[in-house]
Amino acid sequence: MSNRKRKHGIFAVNSEVVMLSSSKAEEREGTHISIALETVFKQMRIAGNRPRTIESYEYIFKQFVEVCGIVIVEDIDLDKLYHYLDILQVTPATKLIRLKSIKAVLSKFYNNGWLKDRFWSNIQIKIDKEVKKGARESDIEKLLQLINQTTFIGFRDAAAIKVMYKTGIRIRTLGELRERHIDFENLCLNLDGSTLKNHKFLKLPIDTELAEMLKLLIQLNNGIRAHFGTDNRHIFITQNGLPMNSSKSSNCAISKQLSKYSKRYGLENINAHAIRRAYAKNLLEKGASIALISKALGHSDLAVTTQYLELDVEEVAKDLRDYL
Repeated sequence: MSNRKRKHGIFAVNSEVVMLSSSKAEEREGTHISIALETVFKQMRIAGNRPRTIESYEYIFKQFVEVCGIVIVEDIDLDKLYHYLDILQVTPATKLIRLKSIKAVLSKFYNNGWLKDRFWSNIQIKIDKEVKKGARESDIEKLLQLINQTTFIGFRDAAAIKVMYKTGIRIRTLGELRERHIDFENLCLNLDGSTLKNHKFLKLPIDTELAEMLKLLIQLNNGIRAHFGTDNRHIFITQNGLPMNSSKSSNCAISKQLSKYSKRYGLENINAHAIRRAYAKNLLEKGASIALISKALGHSDLAVTTQYLELDVEEVAKDLRDYL
């Protein structure tokens, strides 16, 4: 194997081929892929896309470019996209995620006028959707009793679990939660677009018990930050005083703790997403409408909310009969 060959497994590309392709690209009209990507990711940052989302798009699309030997945007076509998807040795669910990421970037190319049609629109990958169950209220209560809340980590984790179960916020939003987002006087969370997936403002009520717990957590945080000399106003921090979302890891400290608790105490379905679903199910059982629950969860599509609520066909038909 040539010394000039890059070592990327199945994605290995001979540098001589790259140089030759680049030379040919200079002789042809078109938008060089590196320039296009730089422009698109800049547009995404200005539009408010999360850094982690952009990093994911960049990794996946550059992989697609390397596999297919794409040099200019105009070289991208349906055959190359199918070729990339065909050689991926991943699960259908992961393949679907890759496809969605590539589609997002291609849509930007189209909007910028570099591609003449949306040839990728009709590509679909079918997967069997697994119905994810919400955590049981009894398991959440049991977990809160078992956690040692006399330690900073234990108390912080218990507070995080209560916030997620009482408000339904995502684990990512939890990590972005700051002191300015809590209105203790009016007992609510005022979440601005920077903390939410849909970038919209959301106001969620909290009860007195949770408010008092958060006040105490803030006091503990102040001591931790003073000890380690860190400067942030996040509500949920690490034991070293750092923000939860400072790492590129997809799992923040709370996610890892929930996984540990689940195994230690033999509690099934204890994770951030399951707790969020439990919040939604609890609202439904108390009489809240699906539209209201959807708004509280920050969903843009009622179909997503329906999945959260685990409503099957028979259950929907039974409930609808009451309105005949």
